[in-house]
Amino acid sequence: MPSNKRLEDLKVFISNRDSRCDACNEALGRHAWIRLEGDGRAICLACADLDHLVFLPSGDAALTRRTRKHSRLSAVVLKWSRARQRYERQGLLVEDKALTQAELECAADAKTRAARREQAAERRAELDQAYIERFASRARELYPGCPEGREQEIAEHACRKYSGRVGRSAAAKALDDDALRLAVMAHIRHAETPYDDLLVRGVERGEARERVSNQAAAVLEEWQRGAGPSTPSTTDP
Repeated sequence: MPSNKRLEDLKVFISNRDSRCDACNEALGRHAWIRLEGDGRAICLACADLDHLVFLPSGDAALTRRTRKHSRLSAVVLKWSRARQRYERQGLLVEDKALTQAELECAADAKTRAARREQAAERRAELDQAYIERFASRARELYPGCPEGREQEIAEHACRKYSGRVGRSAAAKALDDDALRLAVMAHIRHAETPYDDLLVRGVERGEARERVSNQAAAVLEEWQRGAGPSTPSTTDP
């Protein structure tokens, strides 16, 4: 009975040192493309019966996916990264006719795929903007005394994509009050206290936060009460 389990990919390595084929004994030099056999022997592509394949670099997901589908034989090309201390994928070795067929298919629907990517990007932008608006609205509800327009500034800063800021957390996305408080407090620290000035003068972050903590807490309480905007201070506490 045929198995649906995917066979493990064949792997070809780009060596980082001078290599020699253990099958034909040919000197391959540095950066040779080799296969490693089960007994640890390194063999060249010719001896591995892979030298008829062509290289498809990584980067085009659609082309790679289609080429791999059409190529009966393929191998993943890997190279050791000293910076990251791991093997990283460089692309695929595939059959030439499979690559040609995939290129024709990609050319045929390139406009359609580009339009879909654009639509998806627009949809993501709309969703992000809607989230920012909800975040800002909730910030205004919790802190009615913050100066006009600050809630939008806080939301845009806290919710910036890929920033790792509090607004991207699961709690913030659920508009959790504690997460909102952290975002508002961060804004107050920078905009309503001399915190940034202290950092510029070389004060350690922890000490700088401690110095402005009472002032920041007072502003937060004022905004929460709805007492109106405070005047930014430039005095070192």
